[in-house]
Amino acid sequence: MKSTKALDLDAVKAFVFIADLQSFTRAAQSLATTQSALSLKLRRLEEQLGRRLLERTPRQVRLSAEGSLFLEAARALVGAHERAVSSFHVERRRLTVGISQLIVGSELPALLRHMNEHDPHLLLELRVGGSRELLQAYEEGALDAILVMQPESRRQEGEVIYAEQFAWIAAAHWQARPGEPLPLSTQGESCSIRAAAVRALDQAGIAWTEVFIGKGAAVLGAAAAAGLAIAVLARRAAPGGTVDVGPALSLPALPRQDVALYTGLNDRRSRQALQTLAEAFKQLAG
Repeated sequence: MKSTKALDLDAVKAFVFIADLQSFTRAAQSLATTQSALSLKLRRLEEQLGRRLLERTPRQVRLSAEGSLFLEAARALVGAHERAVSSFHVERRRLTVGISQLIVGSELPALLRHMNEHDPHLLLELRVGGSRELLQAYEEGALDAILVMQPESRRQEGEVIYAEQFAWIAAAHWQARPGEPLPLSTQGESCSIRAAAVRALDQAGIAWTEVFIGKGAAVLGAAAAAGLAIAVLARRAAPGGTVDVGPALSLPALPRQDVALYTGLNDRRSRQALQTLAEAFKQLAG
């Protein structure tokens, strides 16, 4: 390093958020500041360390090799600072959040860690389920907030966070059998994504049959990875060893689905926690 001067914790925190969200815009929104302020903090941090931490292009922000080495230490520093600052606060905030099972994938551990770093005294109760089920629980007051597929009938409610892209996911080695209907893995007739998929197939004149029904992206992805069927999945939730076979099989494109946040909470602490959660999902969706 060029200097032994203590690091600016705000600058280190800005670096962690930019690295996690891969975006100056999203990091600025999460930290309630401006892109120019973040850029200045990062530039000063890089000058103090004598290292380039991020590689920036018009379309992408990614870690440099030295940034990758620094990230875990930076994350630990920010986490230790947050715990120290909050050590005298005895109040624990409980937040009960429902998340659609179609948008929760293998990134969940990193997501939970991110939420804990944001507010170590936040007791997060997470429920994963179908969008309709979660909407009902929210309306009954059982959930503080939900992140779900926005129903057509409720377009004026909730805050649209991002649009999820769904695709026809199958094992890389999967081969269509001539003359047989397309085998599908879905969440069953109550699922709006399934309804959109089979409607698109019917309109294209493609025969299909449901051979596997499961709940959640992980279960549908497992059926696809096992070669049992083609799963209708969010593209980012596709498990390793699977591919989008839509183009190769000339299957109809699936519509993007809006994901919306519903909450009646207005206190600053809760809103910041929910904004952190929403921004993390938005970043994962790309």
